Amino acid sequence: MSESTLSTLEICAGAGGQSLGLEKAGFGHELAVEIDRDAAATLRANRPDWNVHEGDVREIDGKAYRGIDLLAGGVPCPPFSFAGHQLGADDERDLFPEALRLVREARPSAVMLENVRGLASARFTVYRQSILTELERLGYTADWQLLFSSEFGVPQLRPRFILVAFRGAKMKKFHWPSAVGSPRLVGETLRPLMGANGWEGADAWARGAAGIAPTIVGGSKKHGGADLGPTRAKKAWLELGVDGRGVADEAPTAEHPLNHIPKLTNPMVARIQGFDTDWQFTGRKTAVYRQIGNAFPPPVAERVGTSIRTALGATATRKPSLSIVA
Repeated sequence: MSESTLSTLEICAGAGGQSLGLEKAGFGHELAVEIDRDAAATLRANRPDWNVHEGDVREIDGKAYRGIDLLAGGVPCPPFSFAGHQLGADDERDLFPEALRLVREARPSAVMLENVRGLASARFTVYRQSILTELERLGYTADWQLLFSSEFGVPQLRPRFILVAFRGAKMKKFHWPSAVGSPRLVGETLRPLMGANGWEGADAWARGAAGIAPTIVGGSKKHGGADLGPTRAKKAWLELGVDGRGVADEAPTAEHPLNHIPKLTNPMVARIQGFDTDWQFTGRKTAVYRQIGNAFPPPVAERVGTSIRTALGATATRKPSLSIVA
């Protein structure tokens, strides 16, 4: 790790959306924790030099990472998702208590935890306050913010509720990132991939897909498969000229008619999530789709990470990416 790189302990790392964004913001990984076998394999395949712990976050001793620059993570969203039962603290998948334990043990300079928009609802006001109170007791100042991925170069709405906290007075130097410009559209993002197999309708399709996508839904091993979400989401996809009832193995070919309504492939879904073309996913088709669909878009993580880095007094080694490579 170079002297200009800040250190990160990342929990619930998934397939690396937040990891990749933080890396681009100048953070290196001391440890990435992920319980899912396929997602952990994806992390190792893309960053073989990282220390990846495949297992439960409860197995991690935060004292071994005392004084790390950043504790980050995308704690499981089902306890707070509008699509679920919203059990919050009563859901066994709620890992905020474990994140707070690691804050107590590791004493990081900064904390970044992301979750779904449901956590911002009035239903969880008391729960959110309990987290802020505990962080304050530990010497941290924290703030929540709802960010829309479409404001950061990602061609889908994908709202994320993000907690940022700093030990000491560093929060005074932190500023939430502002939007980078007009939202990137589905058609312009996917045109190269949609026409990769010679489909002659790709240009017309791209012109018709002149909007941002609904939020990608990854589902879980218990619920959901490789499709683009519930009925309302599928309707929104159809308005963009996409069949959301499944995920295709390949892009349309020259044999498909001009008016064909295509399904997305996993690489296309990855572009919609903001992943670079060189980030590869391991596992079977449905497992790959879930990894992509549950990810935190890298461009959003990069922008927030850059703001955290600046507040910590370090200058980013590169400017944040404001667009997605198709």
